[in-house]
Amino acid sequence: MERVKKIIAALNKLYPDPKPALKFETPFESLVATILSAQCTDARVNIVTRQLFRVANTPEGILKLGEKRLEIFVRSTGFFRAKTKSLIGAAKMIIEKFGGRVPENLEDLQSLPGVGRKTASVVLAQAFGIPAFPVDRHVFRVANRLELAFVEGAKGGAKNGIKRAKTPEKTDFALRKNIPEKFWIPLHLQLVYHGRLICRPKPKCHECALLKWCPEGQKRIKE
Repeated sequence: MERVKKIIAALNKLYPDPKPALKFETPFESLVATILSAQCTDARVNIVTRQLFRVANTPEGILKLGEKRLEIFVRSTGFFRAKTKSLIGAAKMIIEKFGGRVPENLEDLQSLPGVGRKTASVVLAQAFGIPAFPVDRHVFRVANRLELAFVEGAKGGAKNGIKRAKTPEKTDFALRKNIPEKFWIPLHLQLVYHGRLICRPKPKCHECALLKWCPEGQKRIKE
């Protein structure tokens, strides 16, 4: 736990008061932006939603816009037909099942079309301020390289009785177990930023302020 505290302290210095990259004003806008962000950059999503939200930023507005017009707005985010269907379906369910309000719990959020555990966790954490630990590709990579998402008591060749979580969902569960809840919301953003800037697929280990706590980074610089 002492090692985890030191990593969190270092990240707090590197990325104090981290903010979401996606721009939104309401929980529904957060949901729309997060659905559109799949396989798309946050910068592109922000351009798209800036235009979209001027004409439709509520479930009723999305349904009134209609599928064909909505497709035009979201086309540049990629997979636009699937995303359009998800947005239309989510808007309809929010109105019919949840009284027009975005639900504030993981289970109900995941019942919406196009919403998996990561998207639901993003909305909970960033729109409602409810502790959650969204795991995207950056969090998955960085958390496992730093051995924050570890499973203790592992057998079958795991070094020092510790093994890494092998999927985003298992990483989510491991981080929730290993990290105090009060750190979840800022830490997931800090790991995203660190994954984009330093701990990339091809990491900049020599520039990393977390190198002393990173088993994989120490191994890499010795090679």
